[in-house]
Amino acid sequence: MPGATGRVLVVDDNKVIRQLIRVNLELEGFEVVTAADGAECLDVVHQVRPDVVTLDVVMPRLDGMRTAAYLREDARTSGLPIVVVSASSQYEVESGLEAGVDAFLAKPFEPNELVGVVRKLCAQGRSASASTSPVAPASPASLASASSASSVSSEGGTVAAVEEDGGGGAGSGAGGIADS
Repeated sequence: MPGATGRVLVVDDNKVIRQLIRVNLELEGFEVVTAADGAECLDVVHQVRPDVVTLDVVMPRLDGMRTAAYLREDARTSGLPIVVVSASSQYEVESGLEAGVDAFLAKPFEPNELVGVVRKLCAQGRSASASTSPVAPASPASLASASSASSVSSEGGTVAAVEEDGGGGAGSGAGGIADS
């Protein structure tokens, strides 16, 4: 049943990447809404009311890091889990932490890793909503803990974010997803 797992707002200027992320999440039961850039994300986020937002970094009009910062500044979206899905550099990781990003997935990534991170953040977001506590952003220590984190290898190393709960079930869909 679509949407039973959660609603995700996928934000990427590359239509192919948006569709690949959408298909892989929909196969796992997520309801997915897409936006082509950060400005469109901010236009629709209050109507869509997603459980998680995935953001590319380099986009026209409004990039992913500034979009994340705006989402954190707005009381209505300040606790919304955010995943950066990008060819992340160390600078982007540090900027994302400052903006309050919860997780990072480096392109190229495996769809089952994307699904696992989104599923984990949906669960954390619901727990936080139920307890009225905000979702805690990833700390540098959690990024460094590769043994307890969902990590994705890239040419520049491993970028990580949230702890795995050990539960499987994530489908792989379309193989690795990459974008330059």
